[in-house]
Amino acid sequence: MTDTIAQNNMRIVVIPPKSREEIQRTTRLKVAAYCRVSTDQEEQESSYEAQISYYTDKIGKNSEWQMAGIFADEGITGTQAKKRPEFLKMIKLCRQRKIDLILTKSLSRFARNTVDSLNYIRELKALGIAIIFEKENINTLQTDTEMMLTIMSCFAQAESESISKNVSWGVRQSFKNGNVPMQYTRLLGYKKGADGLPEIVPDEAEIVREIFRRYLDGASMEQIADHLNNMGLTTKGSGSPYRKIAIKRILTNEKYTGDALLQKTYVTDCITKKTRKNNGELPMYLVKNHHEPIISKADFNRAQEEMARRSAKRVIADKLTKGEQGKYSAKYALSELLVCGECGTHYRRVTWTAKGFKEIKWRCISRIQYGKKKCHNSPTVDEQALHRAIVNAINEFCEVKEDVAKVLRESITEVLDPNINGNVQAAQQRIDELAHNIDELIKLATVPETAESAMSDIARFSEEMKTLREFIESEKTKQMTVQRGSAELDAILERLEREEFSLTEYDDIVTRQLIEKITVENKCFITVIFKGGFEIGRELV
Repeated sequence: MTDTIAQNNMRIVVIPPKSREEIQRTTRLKVAAYCRVSTDQEEQESSYEAQISYYTDKIGKNSEWQMAGIFADEGITGTQAKKRPEFLKMIKLCRQRKIDLILTKSLSRFARNTVDSLNYIRELKALGIAIIFEKENINTLQTDTEMMLTIMSCFAQAESESISKNVSWGVRQSFKNGNVPMQYTRLLGYKKGADGLPEIVPDEAEIVREIFRRYLDGASMEQIADHLNNMGLTTKGSGSPYRKIAIKRILTNEKYTGDALLQKTYVTDCITKKTRKNNGELPMYLVKNHHEPIISKADFNRAQEEMARRSAKRVIADKLTKGEQGKYSAKYALSELLVCGECGTHYRRVTWTAKGFKEIKWRCISRIQYGKKKCHNSPTVDEQALHRAIVNAINEFCEVKEDVAKVLRESITEVLDPNINGNVQAAQQRIDELAHNIDELIKLATVPETAESAMSDIARFSEEMKTLREFIESEKTKQMTVQRGSAELDAILERLEREEFSLTEYDDIVTRQLIEKITVENKCFITVIFKGGFEIGRELV
């Protein structure tokens, strides 16, 4: 009905708004459907086909609707819109006014994140675009739906959180049973075998061995990455060039020893999907000897210790930096091996320029920083003379390496104390006895006649227990040190027996492999101390 309002000579005709039904009669609504389908391939295909058939039929039967598309995402996640490309494509079309109405099965299919769900619903409502949730029988353009939507979205999010917890529980149970997930597409060196277990890929395994070998020979992660890139190799899976982080992942991956450490990370929030390193918040599971190793446990442990050792080295950044530790240098082995015989400070490589000529020298860091205040007679050493002396020492060492090997074997026998475990067990047994005695004394301490004597004995026994516990910790630390030393001696013996170290020119890698320390005694003489303790003195000429 049209109303007319007279105002002086002016007439205003009020045209009433059309109902939605009247608008729909003149303009066919562009209707889309959104659904999420199973990640299982067969279920996905049948589900997708079924939903296409259902929504095609539903939209086609309505003469006032026209098909604007059916959008379906895999059911990986309903909690994050950014991981649902079809959903985002549908929203984009809505913003372009190419969709007027969206049909979806339920709120949980649309989104399980309450905030996302409400934000998108409100945005589309502002655009005049309705969403019909069939299961809940909700039309978002109706004025009374806001509270209902909030409640339903919260239920959907809670359902997602519950599912996430159930999945996490299932994964942890799987871990407890020793089921190891292997990322074959990214794990260099392995593929899935016919029996379902990891199978070594020879060519890839050799790359892994080369990485460990070069790292233990003193190369930096950056140098190893450059070497692999120069060979034309790329990372498995992504096919991108090698970087430091890729080398570090390989060097720290225990799977190369045949073991598998499970639950190293965990998801902190099922909505944000953020992961965090497991620093003890949740249990971890070590599955030993799960598959054939590529790297021995001894070499893997040596790599971890070497990584820790390099990280612990104090980096001497400039001449004002105080400190006496030599920084780790993958380029120059002598940066951490060459020390001053007077003050014990490491030497630094320096370049001298005189009359247009450059000379490479090595100087005591303390002498560089403080002059003669802390180191009075430290000599400057010419690099070429130093290299010649080291080469001569290594060659002499190789001439007597059979005798050295014999001495080292005897050293291994000497350092391995067969009584160490017995001593620890005896100490622990005594602690158990003392604990039992203290329990009995506590009863006597409640009786006035024996309380004073009992308390005195409790204090004495407690002090003895403290001493015994300190002894056990000391023995365990000593045992670990001995085992590491024994492994290092074994590695040296293996090199001596397998490789020929006779040199014609200086080599940083061989120097790292064989030498523990080089002491500059004076401007004409150095002492080379080989790993295992064998010493050779050499003149600088």
